[in-house]
Amino acid sequence: MNKTDEIRPVALPIRMLRPFPNHPYQVRDDDAMFALMDSIDAYGVLSPVLVRRGETGYEIISGHRRCHAAKAVGLSYVPAIVCDLSRDEAAILLVDSNLHREHLLPSEKAFAYKMKMDALKHQGKAPTSCQDGAKLRSDEQVAQDAGESARTVQRYIRLTHLIPELLGYMDRGEMALSVGVELSYLSEEAQYALLDAMAAEDCTPSYSQAVRMRNLFRCGDLDEKAIGKIMAEPKANQRERVSLSAQDLRRFFPPAYTAQDMEQSILRMLEERTEAQQERPTHEAER
Repeated sequence: MNKTDEIRPVALPIRMLRPFPNHPYQVRDDDAMFALMDSIDAYGVLSPVLVRRGETGYEIISGHRRCHAAKAVGLSYVPAIVCDLSRDEAAILLVDSNLHREHLLPSEKAFAYKMKMDALKHQGKAPTSCQDGAKLRSDEQVAQDAGESARTVQRYIRLTHLIPELLGYMDRGEMALSVGVELSYLSEEAQYALLDAMAAEDCTPSYSQAVRMRNLFRCGDLDEKAIGKIMAEPKANQRERVSLSAQDLRRFFPPAYTAQDMEQSILRMLEERTEAQQERPTHEAER
């Protein structure tokens, strides 16, 4: 059970609330956030945020999106429940309170799993027991709570070794988990060399290419030339790509939209247009 200073919510100034250090979940100004802003603007923050006392204010454990939306619509206070938790206890609760959200990005899962596993290890407490009485390792405990296999959790945690730019490919769905895991074993220098090669060839590596690069790196034979040669290989299943400049598109979208937000909005508009065109012959036939 959580230890709380107040059973009932208290009104805390938003200016005193701080994001939890290194929390893994992104706060994006997307359609869901705009809908949350509209709701909070109309009805206020209905569900209290969860916080713990920090050195310079209150650290948010659950409610980063609500606090962001409340601040955006001009609120000065939010209802909050103050918990008396250690940093590790708060980290575990933070991860668990967000882990079953829909549409978590691969990077969010990766850093969330790592945060919880590190907190469990740091606590030094005996993990939860299985039904047969055996003790779970930290990664097994994270896996059980997340509804994943321990192997999957380990693979996601490997993604925390990727440079941000390659993680971006993962989050946009342009690179498979298996590929990202293999690339995570490359050095940061090699990953940036790969990023340059990907830009030059306008493609992403296949799984077999990623495995080969990992093996070459392990043997000390992976350099820019080897990476460029591998990425220049033709791939029969490489998808054709259409590139649009974010700068050219920005005038059609709100300033807060990211490149990913614009891409998703364009795809959604095209899908709606296609559906409308498919329905038109039916309506004309009924006339």
